[in-house]
Amino acid sequence: MNNTNNNLIELEVEGMTCSNCALGITKFLENKGLHNVYVNFATNEVQFTQAPVQLDMNSIISGIEKLGYHVIGEKKENKIQESEKKIKLNSLEIKLLISAVFTLPLFLSMFLPIAFLHNHYVQLALCIPVYFIGVIHFGKSGLGSLRTGIANMDVLIFVGSTAAFIYSLTGTLFNLGMDYLFYETAATIITLVLVGNYIEKRSVAKTTTAIKELTEIQPQKAKQVVYDLQDAKEKIFEIPIQEIKPDTIVLVNTGDKIPLDGIIIWGEASIDESMITGESIPVDKKIDDIVIGGTILVHGTVKVKVTSELKDTTLSKIVELVKMAQVQKPNIQKLADRISAVFVPVVLAIAILTFCVSYFAIHISLYDSILRSIAVLVIACPCAMGLATPTAVMVGLGRAAKNGILLKGSTTLENFAKTTMVVFDKTGTLTNGKFTIKNFQLYSNYNKLQVLGIIHALENHSSHPIAKSLTAFSAEGETIELKNITEKKGVGIYGTDDQNRNYNIGSSNILKADSLHIHDLYITVNDQLIAGLDIEDELKAGVKSTIDYFKNAGIKTVLLSGDTEEKCVAISKELGIDTYYARQTPEDKLKKIREYSLDNNVTMVGDGINDSPALSLAQTGVSMSNATDIAMNSAQIILLSNNLEYLAIAHKLGKMTYSTIKQNLFWAFFYNVLAIPIAAVGLLNPMVAAISMAFSDVMVIGNSLRLRGRKIR
Repeated sequence: MNNTNNNLIELEVEGMTCSNCALGITKFLENKGLHNVYVNFATNEVQFTQAPVQLDMNSIISGIEKLGYHVIGEKKENKIQESEKKIKLNSLEIKLLISAVFTLPLFLSMFLPIAFLHNHYVQLALCIPVYFIGVIHFGKSGLGSLRTGIANMDVLIFVGSTAAFIYSLTGTLFNLGMDYLFYETAATIITLVLVGNYIEKRSVAKTTTAIKELTEIQPQKAKQVVYDLQDAKEKIFEIPIQEIKPDTIVLVNTGDKIPLDGIIIWGEASIDESMITGESIPVDKKIDDIVIGGTILVHGTVKVKVTSELKDTTLSKIVELVKMAQVQKPNIQKLADRISAVFVPVVLAIAILTFCVSYFAIHISLYDSILRSIAVLVIACPCAMGLATPTAVMVGLGRAAKNGILLKGSTTLENFAKTTMVVFDKTGTLTNGKFTIKNFQLYSNYNKLQVLGIIHALENHSSHPIAKSLTAFSAEGETIELKNITEKKGVGIYGTDDQNRNYNIGSSNILKADSLHIHDLYITVNDQLIAGLDIEDELKAGVKSTIDYFKNAGIKTVLLSGDTEEKCVAISKELGIDTYYARQTPEDKLKKIREYSLDNNVTMVGDGINDSPALSLAQTGVSMSNATDIAMNSAQIILLSNNLEYLAIAHKLGKMTYSTIKQNLFWAFFYNVLAIPIAAVGLLNPMVAAISMAFSDVMVIGNSLRLRGRKIR
């Protein structure tokens, strides 16, 4: 069990075999008053958040175990610090091995004229161990699922194998002849389904490799720098990563991984951040620059002051975000869940109907009638429906994370894949936000140093992308003390001095109607213009190709900017943006997004404090890695790279993942709709049906794994 800071509790639960197992546990936990319940039968994960009342974990665990599952305990979430373990035979593999040993002679008896193998009691002796394993593996889980009111796939397997075993046992005890012997059928069904479960578990493990690779990025140890007062020199100690606390100084040499997030306090280096951002070119870092834990120092030596504990690093948050994104189910999966909930009772009814029609209506032999009904039970597969979405989502989210694309929920994949319009902010989104001042004009008796002092005093309190450049530009200005400093979105920053004079810096929205409108920014004192600024900003890498990508995909592009008409016209023409709106306040942007959302699936791409309301309102909000905290929290997609090409990559991945989910669900429904009637009319015996059922899951997983190799650039 793991309880994180946000009261998220995680358990590792064995014994789940299909989506109905997950639905049963989900129903049980929700009835206990728990929230945000997420159960993934493929990965044995059970997650939920603690209710306001005191949680009795013992009753939760015992309740899950009464349903027929085994709670292992702590889910090895992230386990960044965990070393690679040797593969051991687990209980499923042991069950499969034992079953195969006893089933093989029974199976061979169907083809080889070996009298010993045709003896009733020998077949019974060979079948009993396999059937006992079936009772433990399928019977316990199946009967437990009935307590929740949601029968799982194990009910079908258990009923089918039990029918064959009891029918055969009756024939043996009363010496009714060979027509009553189904021992090989009972044993083969159990063994083949175990084979399918084994292949399924192995295949599902491959869908989670991206998350596993992310967790393995984190180094296990770090070189702590400690100043020895007695010897008056620094000493280096190697310590486990878990023992490092904020403010610890660590030494990082060429070839080392940055142990945890921090700030460089000495030295310079080139750092490979590709494993986090997807960017292949190393980034040059110097004193006061931020470094990310898990990235590799390719050249240089630095001392880093750690700013985050292991659980709070960027890498840990990325892994947690990817895992939590799996909790949300796309809308397309909800239909599958509703069908899965009634699937087993319907199949049981079809199996009974098949027997009745075959034996009583069309007078087929009892032997063949039973075989048909067993084949119906065994071939039906709700698992494929349960695997259709989570396997594709795990691969899609994992691959996105490896490219520095973080998605808050798998519903975001679906929404982004369906987008019909992408709305861009300009500053910090289409442009790089690294401004240069190209013109500075005075309009009063205030001298340059006085005006620079006013700019510096106001912009020091802003989180707008332009504030950093303006603060640096005005650093040499005279010192001025201002108070009551406030920032009005889309307008500017306001402050007062001790003599109650009002100081403003902002767009033309701070000016009176009759003032001139020729600059990008204006500085006023008591509403009187004292200076104007013109700024210049370069386009980000990948902007033109990204706009072209969306246009070629038939998706409308719109520019919403607080900038001047002239600049919006120029950038729209240069990039080929369909529509633009200039001088937009946050309220204007919100109104436009609301208006566009009536007829479009809107994606808003922004960066900065002015964009957060629009990011929240759009069907999909996208924020860049250098966005402020509020913009980050408002977005459903976060791009860790400043290269806008990753927006196009995110859209491609969203479309591919959504398409894969639809393909998987189509196959799962098509398989059951086709396979059950074929079994009912006697064209498949139960053993072939068991093989078909087992490999229907593998087909779905294999289709999801195709996402790992598909081209996205």
